[in-house]
Amino acid sequence: MAQRTLVATFFLIFFLLTNLVCSKEIIVGGKTSSWKIPSSPSESLNKWAESLRFRVGDTLVWKYDEEKDSVLQVTKDAYINCNTTNPAANYSNGDTKVKLERSGPYFFISGSKSNCVEGEKLHIVVMSSRGGHTGGFFTGSSPSPAPSPALLGAPTVAPASGGSASSLTRQVGVLGFVGLLAIVLL
Repeated sequence: MAQRTLVATFFLIFFLLTNLVCSKEIIVGGKTSSWKIPSSPSESLNKWAESLRFRVGDTLVWKYDEEKDSVLQVTKDAYINCNTTNPAANYSNGDTKVKLERSGPYFFISGSKSNCVEGEKLHIVVMSSRGGHTGGFFTGSSPSPAPSPALLGAPTVAPASGGSASSLTRQVGVLGFVGLLAIVLL
């Protein structure tokens, strides 16, 4: 009996640590100077975000000059209209970190309305960690699994491989290993 308790405790701790390790910090745009007006549509942050998989627990990181810019987390409507007047969150320290705590869409715009109008904004979709989808302030009362890029004027791009698929593979592999270990020890 004591051996089963020890194995169960080990399994729980290992699973929790694996989830912590799988979460990552992601620099917006892939480099520290990316929070700016894009030089062309192909340089937009949305184009960059289409190639990634964002998961619950990941953290977005913005680096920018706090005297010239800021980051606002807004609703879909405010994102589309570059409405800076009533953000859900306002970040202006030059080293902004936002933990993605729920699945679904997130919308960010520059605190400078003119910068937003010129394309300094970001829309991402966070994948659910367990296949479910949670609603909330940003998603409305009836969220869809992934908003259509065409709705926001973005080109449709096939999902990239890697990202959450490799994290899922790691988790399944770890769980399989722990399960095998439990069988061997019992």
